[in-house]
Amino acid sequence: MQPFLKGILILITRITGKLIRLGEDHARLEVGAFEYELYIPEFVRRQLQSSLGSEVSLKTIQYIEGNAQGSRLTPRLIGFLSEAEIEFFDLVCSVDGMGVKKTLRAMVRPVREVAEAIEEQNVKELSLLPGIGPAMSERIVAKLRRKMAKFALMVAREFPDALSSERSVLNDAFEALMSLGHNSVEAREKIDNLAATKVKLKSVEDALLAIYQQERK
Repeated sequence: MQPFLKGILILITRITGKLIRLGEDHARLEVGAFEYELYIPEFVRRQLQSSLGSEVSLKTIQYIEGNAQGSRLTPRLIGFLSEAEIEFFDLVCSVDGMGVKKTLRAMVRPVREVAEAIEEQNVKELSLLPGIGPAMSERIVAKLRRKMAKFALMVAREFPDALSSERSVLNDAFEALMSLGHNSVEAREKIDNLAATKVKLKSVEDALLAIYQQERK
């Protein structure tokens, strides 16, 4: 994995501006007199398509591209729609043999779908991702499958910040269901059904009550 620059991360963690271009692997944002180019995974590019020409806000991380022994090192920004996507990306990058560029190329499907495949040890499905063969899929599953539950609960959304509190409640409700004896499949199904109702939730207790009432109908 290429090193992330923690000092620079503090300086540039979000960019908000007009989305003026979407390429195959990058986006350009116009921010005042400046224009920024960011690498983006394919699943982010698809979510941004309907926002071309509009103002968007992207969470960012930064890494250095180039050989540490060489004379040319270029800082690059990568854009995401949420902190959870960054956390997931960083976890995949940490797998031996992956890294920033390989992970960027591989992330063509939503985080939730990839996380589910990892959690369920679906090596065949993971192998279909670009640049990820059976051996690498096995390696990813071995290292990450116990860390995927919360990512498998991610809800696809156009404006991620607006639902951040609701998502946190759903994540906590998932953990509560697990502590009550439900396995991960049962707990996820209940959370999925609850999320589909789009009911407003302020606490884990609200979520569990809504699940109970839903199942009593």
